[in-house]
Amino acid sequence: MSEANTHQAEAPRLKVTLVGPVPPPAGGMAMQTAQLLRLLTETNQLDVKLVAVNPPYRPRWVGKVPLLRALFRLLPYFWQLHKAFKQSDVVHLMANSGWAWHLFAAPAIWIGHWHKVPVIVNYRGGLAADFLQQQQRWVLPTLRKATIIVTPSSFLQGVFAEYQLKCRIIANIVDTAIFYGELKDSLATAPHIVVTRNLEAIYDIGSAIRAFAIINKQLPGSRLSIAGSGPELANLQQLVSRLQLTARVNFCGKLDRQQMAELYASADIMLNPSTADNMPNSLLEAMAAQVLVVSTNVGGIPFMVDDGADVLLVEAGAPEQMAAAALTLVYQPELAAKLASNARAKVKQYQPDKVLPGWLGLYQTSERANA
Repeated sequence: MSEANTHQAEAPRLKVTLVGPVPPPAGGMAMQTAQLLRLLTETNQLDVKLVAVNPPYRPRWVGKVPLLRALFRLLPYFWQLHKAFKQSDVVHLMANSGWAWHLFAAPAIWIGHWHKVPVIVNYRGGLAADFLQQQQRWVLPTLRKATIIVTPSSFLQGVFAEYQLKCRIIANIVDTAIFYGELKDSLATAPHIVVTRNLEAIYDIGSAIRAFAIINKQLPGSRLSIAGSGPELANLQQLVSRLQLTARVNFCGKLDRQQMAELYASADIMLNPSTADNMPNSLLEAMAAQVLVVSTNVGGIPFMVDDGADVLLVEAGAPEQMAAAALTLVYQPELAAKLASNARAKVKQYQPDKVLPGWLGLYQTSERANA
């Protein structure tokens, strides 16, 4: 072996600490964190460690006591950050708005600054504009301590630009290998419609249920599956009962990735009724499985898809529009076929081999810049 090859073989791998939430619960950012951890580890190019912001409570009963659970989670978290950052070349921090920023993201940035370790802030979530406007006094000084800010979409890049913060775009990863499907004959008479968002107010699942009620009047064989969990479950179940749809609507609860892939494989149309969003993986997964998508046009969604080309977009809080769009797909099979084909092609740009090189290169340049 030549001297150059020997040196290359013995070169130490870059030490990267990934900080963020992991399932459960299986939210979008948690799923991205878990997927990124697995993919980065599989490259065998890095020494990757995880600091989870949401480890299980020990003992479990602590999770039922509000103040106590905060102490039991935050104090170990800060200590783990200190230990991990002492042995890190680069920190990749998953961040979003609200209390999660103040409790988990901001401390990680300041601890990284104290240890002189470069921190890449991977900012997500569709509420960034309101959050920055309301709390810029507290948030902006911390953001400016980040080595670089990365967002998954040009939508968030524009939000940060309003505060003179430069961002780099690296898209979400969708491993399309697990998702499969094709247009089915059931679309014409008995479409299987799915909603795959958490049952929280921001996602306005009620509008999707009301849209389904309109669809079901025209297509009595249609059915709706709602995959997710959250505080709105009881209210949504009551709505289904009032609309006399109990026999046609199934609340599936939380699904793992394989179960979600199986749900998409059985589905015809996905409704996304969210009132704020950035770059939801659920849309990309549905598109990968060739499930037709009808979504609201909020936040970053119009930046990631094209209305009339690969999905149909409607206004938020407008179940009549959502139902009309879904019925258009049923009654116009040529349009449905075009959208499904274009959507599947578009998602290819989010596969791991397209996205991971951006992260690997950014880790290297961030580490060298801090050297």
